[in-house]
Amino acid sequence: MDLKQLTALHGPSGNEGAVRKAIVQAAGPLCDEVKIDRAGNVICFKKGSNPDTPGVLFSAHMDEVGFIIAGHTEDGLLQFRPIGGIDPRAVVSKWVLVGDSLIPGVIGAMAIHLQTAADRQKVLDYEQLYIDIGAKDQKEAEKLCPLGSYAVFDTPYTPFGEGFVCAKALDDRVGCYNLLRLLAGSYQSDLTCCFVSQEEVGLRGSRGAAFHRQPAVAIILEGTAANDLGDVEPRFHVCQAGKGVAISFMDHASIANRELFRQMITLAEAADIPHQIKQGVTGGNDAGSFQTTGEGAKTIVLSVPCRYIHSGASVCKLSDVDAQLALAQEYLSNL
Repeated sequence: MDLKQLTALHGPSGNEGAVRKAIVQAAGPLCDEVKIDRAGNVICFKKGSNPDTPGVLFSAHMDEVGFIIAGHTEDGLLQFRPIGGIDPRAVVSKWVLVGDSLIPGVIGAMAIHLQTAADRQKVLDYEQLYIDIGAKDQKEAEKLCPLGSYAVFDTPYTPFGEGFVCAKALDDRVGCYNLLRLLAGSYQSDLTCCFVSQEEVGLRGSRGAAFHRQPAVAIILEGTAANDLGDVEPRFHVCQAGKGVAISFMDHASIANRELFRQMITLAEAADIPHQIKQGVTGGNDAGSFQTTGEGAKTIVLSVPCRYIHSGASVCKLSDVDAQLALAQEYLSNL
């Protein structure tokens, strides 16, 4: 399964079923055991060739940011709220797919011609936005898209420039893609790959996976925010697309194990794997769950820089995706 196929799947937090099904089908032939737990995580285990080599766990999250329908207007528009952190400035006029039937809709707001000068000075919040599915009235809208229906961005996977791609859900289908590619290899150590649920709404799935597995080492494969365009000063870039895998020393959910942090840098340098140290302490991810569960795990986060993250049109460079995989493989080869 390639990255294009993975990003085309729809899996907002709490509704990852389509992604989960595809991953189970792809991972099954590659490993010794596939388990789905009650949180909806897919936990894959592959036996290593040397029982004396310590096992390691890798994790990535299946879910993406999206929306949920919270109401209907008399004229058939859908009121909605975000699932995960989505800047309302990034959603106006975007196409979405709503409900199990994937009904097309567009996120709308009052036309600029009708806004007052004061309106134009402030960011519209979600109470002022709606999804238009072309319903003639409230009754039809309620029938087509009942309360609690999910909505996702409708964005095709599009290669452009020199090795860049634009798609929805790069955070974190890049990590899921590389977990599947890891499972295709052979290693001396036991390998556990966790495809977890509901990361975008508070690391919920990974808590159950961490409690169940309680690994000594957990390595998280993520997508993270790049801020490398325009007149942003280099020290505020966080990380840069095209500069390789981003190695984090800290974020808002975890602090990297110092031994692992130094080891990843040493391995990347020795193997000439493009890499960078993430320059900002931003966001949070499933490392926080694994680091604080049971006796705790040694954790490190390896990320693919993504521009316009948590929007309908994220951008990454495929060479960074390959660099994330290469460093993960190098770590496994040197256990």
